[in-house]
This record gives sequence, structure tokens and C-alpha cells, in this order.
Amino acid sequence: MKIADASTPRAPGLPPDRHVDEAWWQGAVVYQIYPRSFMDANGDGIGDLAGIVSKLEYVCSLGVDAIWICPFYSSPMRDFGYDISDFRSVDEIFGNLEDFKALLEKAHRLGLRVILDQVLGHTSDQHPWFRESRTSRDNAKARWYVWADPKPDGSPPNNWLSPFGGSAWTWEPRRAQYYFHNFLACQPDLNFHNQAVREAQLENLRFWLELGVDGVRLDAANFYFHSEDLCDNPPVHGRQALRAGLGRDNPYGYQQHIYDNTRPETLDFLKALRGTLDEYHQRASIGEVFADDAIGVMGQYASGNQMLHMAYTFELLGESSSPEFIRSVIAEYEQRIGNGWPCWALSNHDVERCASRWGQDADDPAHHACVAMAMLLSLRGGVTLFQGEELALPQAEVPYGRIQDPYGVSFWPVFKGRDGCRTPMVWDEAKWCGFSVAEPWLPIDDRHRAMSVVRQEGQPHSMLNWTRRFLAWRKTQPSLVRGDMTLLSDTGRLLCWIRRYSGQSLLAAFNLTGRAESTRLPRPVRETLHGHGFNGVIQASRIVLPPYEALFAIVEEERDT
Repeated sequence: MKIADASTPRAPGLPPDRHVDEAWWQGAVVYQIYPRSFMDANGDGIGDLAGIVSKLEYVCSLGVDAIWICPFYSSPMRDFGYDISDFRSVDEIFGNLEDFKALLEKAHRLGLRVILDQVLGHTSDQHPWFRESRTSRDNAKARWYVWADPKPDGSPPNNWLSPFGGSAWTWEPRRAQYYFHNFLACQPDLNFHNQAVREAQLENLRFWLELGVDGVRLDAANFYFHSEDLCDNPPVHGRQALRAGLGRDNPYGYQQHIYDNTRPETLDFLKALRGTLDEYHQRASIGEVFADDAIGVMGQYASGNQMLHMAYTFELLGESSSPEFIRSVIAEYEQRIGNGWPCWALSNHDVERCASRWGQDADDPAHHACVAMAMLLSLRGGVTLFQGEELALPQAEVPYGRIQDPYGVSFWPVFKGRDGCRTPMVWDEAKWCGFSVAEPWLPIDDRHRAMSVVRQEGQPHSMLNWTRRFLAWRKTQPSLVRGDMTLLSDTGRLLCWIRRYSGQSLLAAFNLTGRAESTRLPRPVRETLHGHGFNGVIQASRIVLPPYEALFAIVEEERDT
């Protein structure tokens, strides 16, 4: 297989002025597309690659830098694409490889980079590797998955659990052994202690890099390795630690996940993966981390220039939106990630939409959505925006009879699954909201209908048009894109920090509460910035912000003492 050298164009078709930016991912805004629910071009009620192609001008109009496309590979769709049966082909419900090439070419022509989801740690149970591995203990793929004998009483080898419910082990009668699956039973974990497995997955990655993709988002990046000793995980002492996506009804949160994931061997593999990316020109990586000490792990995974380019955790994807909590998360990120780059998000395909999670109690949900997004876009790091976030869509209500997500089926009604954030995009107010000419695979919430793209494009002060204006303004402020960051403490209910780049210090202040707040100005102001759509002011050396408002200003450089 051909390996690209420094003279190889980074991405065929990308405008020449984009070729020179080696660190394009620093501060990049990435628009996440869930292909099943973005746009249906062939009229079967399921979104597809041709549908994405038809809406790329819209995505470009937002002012984002890249798109991240959730899995579209061949799959039985038991977990809607995250159970892959062929890492190098397109599932027929989404189109074919030529459709993807057309998508890549058009995205690059529009100046958008393309990031693909890579699910390296497990496969579908229909993947040829697993179908061979399960047949016997001595076939060519026998050690490609994690197999173990039962305990003497026939029970699973240890106490490891799946966040999707129940044991992480399933019995296979053909081998008279259990196989390990961190997630669904139809998603057997690959044995990353086997060098042949690691090399095979890096070759699958190279396939897409050769086509010209600009980067990868790594699903469950800390779940690649397990402890070969298969030790029991110890319990969490006292009250269980809750994380985004886990409720008190989920026993997964009662264990310390020491042996089933987040193993030290992962670091060496991530270095090898980074080395593979570096064989090509200007490719980037974003790692998903779901761990007990998620921020600490993220700091390890995104530090220096030999690991991942960026990583993200679920800390701001939970229910708490208090200024105190957000400030504590940012402070811990900045302290523990060092010179690494985080990737921030307030919504994605796995969690309740931010407009419902954080904005459900807001007196003015529309303005709350604007200030929350402005805060997100002003943090140090990359940013991902989930489709529909630019419309401030709330979480959709999906009745039990229409639930598709196996996670939701298992934990209903306390946790209703992830379908509510995965319902179709609302392009207009037609019967199926412009998504399809047929009934969609998930129902459309009637509240979304009045928030469609067409409706908001006709409203100058809509969330959609505000998002476009703010992203355009952000690009004029290098400090907000690539500057370092100093979080200000003792600012009460306001969130305040200073971004600094190339001798410029930019103060950003946010009020996510429903009442007016103020705090002391940390440094003298040189210039109050405008054009971002907010109305915060400075009065008597204090930052004064009405409810759901923000302020941006250039302040004096900090003097040496």
C-alpha cells in the first residue's frame, strides 16, 4: 500500500489555501452528522450519503471547519452502525463507496474537512473475523477476540458488566467458552493484545486515509485493551459515581472499571495510531474517553505530539449546568491536560440534547441556547456541534412503541435511550419536514416542526442565523480559535476567562443564569468588542451581564510583578 510523503496533497480537491495549515484542528468547529437522520435522498425513510451531499452547502453556510460523520459501514444495524461487519465498505442503506467519494470531493471543494468515526475496539458478531473465531479454539482467528473458560459452576469468568445492561460475557457453545463484549452481545471485543489485530485495524484506517479523509473520531478510545488476568473489578465504595448517560438504575456505575478498560497498553497503541496518521499529511484524531477518571485519562491521551490530537469526555454532557460545576470542569481540564487539546461538546448522538438538559428550566430558552453555545465556542480546544444544535432543538419525545435503541429498551422508563436526540433533521414544515418523502425511521417531534431550517432562515434573530453570525465573528478573533486560556476565579455566578494569542488578551464573560449578575473587572479594558450579538456592558470597573448574556473585550496585558 502506498504511503503518503510530505509532498502528497493532504486531501484531494481541498482548496489550496487550506493545504498550508498543519494545525487546522486546533480550535476547529466540527459539525457532527448522524447519517440515518440527516437527509434521505432515496425515499426509504432513512438518511444516506447522497442526502448528506445534497445538504453540504447548508453545512458550509454555518461557518464550520469540518464534518464528523457517524458510521455508515456495512452493519446488521443492531447498534445502528456501531456494530461493523466490514470496515471498508458502505452499507447499502447509505449508498456505496462511490457515493462516499462524491461526498468527500464536494466537501473538499466547499472547504470542509471530513472526519470519519472509527470503531476499532469491537466488531459485529456477523463480521467474518468473528464468524471464524467462534467456530473452534484452533482456527486462524481463534485469538482475535477475548475468549475465556467459565468458572467451575458454569458462570461467566468474572464480574465485568456492560453499560448496556447485564454481564459483559456471552456463552458460545461452539467453543464452550464465553466471549467478552464491553457493549452489546452482538459487539464482541477484539483482542488488542494480539498484534495481528492491531495491525489489521491500522490497515483498515489506512484504507480511508488513502481516499483522502482528513481525520478520525475514535469511538470508546479507552476500551481497546482489557486485563489479561481477567480480575474482578472492585466495587465503588459508598454511593455510586454517576456519569452522563448512566443513571442510578444502571449497575455499571457500581464498579471501578480498573480491569475491563483504560489499560496502560492503550497508550502504546495510540502512539502507533498517531504514527499512522502522520504518514499522511495534516490528518487529525479525536478520541472519545468514558472512564472513571475521564479528565485524567484524556490528559494522557492528548498530551504531546505522539498521542491523539484531541480528546473529549462526557463532563459537560451531563445534567448539571451550574456555573460552579462548569468552572470546576474547565479548571480540571486546564490543569490536567497540560499542553494537550480538548474537544468540547454540549450535545452528541449519545446524550439528551443540551436545549432540554440545560435549558429546560430557563426563562428564555432561545437566549439560553445562544449564550451556552457562545460559551462552548470560546473555550480552548476544538468544538463539535451536533446536527440540529444550531436550531436549538429540544430532546424529542419518542413513544415506547417506536423506540429503536437497545439501550433504551433495556432501561425504560427511567432511561429512555438515545433515540430522542437522533430523530430526523427538520428542514421545512412539510409532512416529513423535508427529511424524506416516506415515513422516517424515527418519529418527528411536533415541537421541532416550527423550528425548521426554512422557518429559522426567515427569522433574522433565530438561533440558526445567530449561529452563523457568531461563527463568522469568531473567525475574526484568533484568540478564541487558538489562544491559551486563563480561567478567572472568584467571579460568582459568571463564567469568565481570558484567551491570549499573539500579544492579544481577550476577556470572555458569560451569564447562563436567569438573573442579572456582575463581577469585578480583572484588568483595564482597551476595547469592548461588538458584532457577536450580545449586550453585556462594563460599568464602574465591573462586568454587568443581564440574564443569558455575554461580553467580549480586549484587556490590558498582565504586567510582570
